[in-house]
Amino acid sequence: MNNHRLTLIVGLFALLFQTACDSHHQSKEEESTFLVTSPIIKDTVIYKEYVSQIHSIQHIELRALERGYLQNIYVDEGQFVKKGQLMFRIMPSIYKAEAQRAKAEANFAEIEYLNTKSLADNNVVSTNELALAQAKFEKAKAELNLAETHLGFTEIRAPFDGIMGRFLVRQGSLLDEGELLTTLSDNNQMWVYFNVPEAEYLNYVSSNTLEKLPNVILQMANNKEFEEKGKIETIEADFNNETGNIAFRATFPNSKKILRHGETGNIKMPVIYEDALIIPQKATFEILDKKFVFVVDQDGLVNSKQIRILTELPHLYIIAPDLGEDDKILIEGLRKVENKQRIKFDFVHQEKVLAELNGLHAE
Repeated sequence: MNNHRLTLIVGLFALLFQTACDSHHQSKEEESTFLVTSPIIKDTVIYKEYVSQIHSIQHIELRALERGYLQNIYVDEGQFVKKGQLMFRIMPSIYKAEAQRAKAEANFAEIEYLNTKSLADNNVVSTNELALAQAKFEKAKAELNLAETHLGFTEIRAPFDGIMGRFLVRQGSLLDEGELLTTLSDNNQMWVYFNVPEAEYLNYVSSNTLEKLPNVILQMANNKEFEEKGKIETIEADFNNETGNIAFRATFPNSKKILRHGETGNIKMPVIYEDALIIPQKATFEILDKKFVFVVDQDGLVNSKQIRILTELPHLYIIAPDLGEDDKILIEGLRKVENKQRIKFDFVHQEKVLAELNGLHAE
């Protein structure tokens, strides 16, 4: 009876051991089959982003040209005004009086000149007296023009169509000559400035003239893209020696007046890669700051190969032509294989890999 039990126990252990071995062997076989894919070649557009500042195409300060009390304000903050529209009036009483006095003196000088000219024509007075009378008349006219100009300065009119800024004075304020009243902005078009590093500047201008640079996109502060695209129209003459950057200026139409002077945003500059060689980021590994992939030949032999990254996309790299379109690269189990190891593999098209990556990204 005891021998029978012992035989049963030994048989049971043998069965469990065999089952465990079979399970381990099956698991090992499953783990030893790796997934590989191939690079894809396609035209690709990426966007480089630059912090930007938004300016009105015309933005000026409106200042008092004469000293005096601010008698009237005819507009309001944020109001759209037309060119020539009256906005402010400084009390004109003194300037009106000066203009009237200058006009009277000019009339007197004119009469005196005409009388002297009549006498000179009849040889009653000398030509020198005529010249002196003419000079007095010209001086009186100049003083009249000056007085009328000062009187005109008491009315401040819009030099162009635009939007009023915040008022810095109120009606009845005593103004000094040159005192700031408000600002005026022409927002029909906007200038957007952004700074580009030297290396990227050289990449842009070495392959394109200024006229052929692509249109740019403005991402506003709410992360939405402005509906109009901008055209790069100018690049500043000098680099900033402290930052190593140079300023680009793009012009954006602003027909709906959404953009205002002083806003910020991001410029998205498209960079076109023709026949770009693209691989998944997860197919790479790093050794001493250098990127590598495992290339698998038809017999399953694994060889490490260094690659050069041109730019980075979500889950992807655009690389230099260090690989061929038909090369097979390992995309899973990179830490489980070694260089020159022979493996079993299954091939999966990169379009399927990209779809899975995008699905994970969306989640």
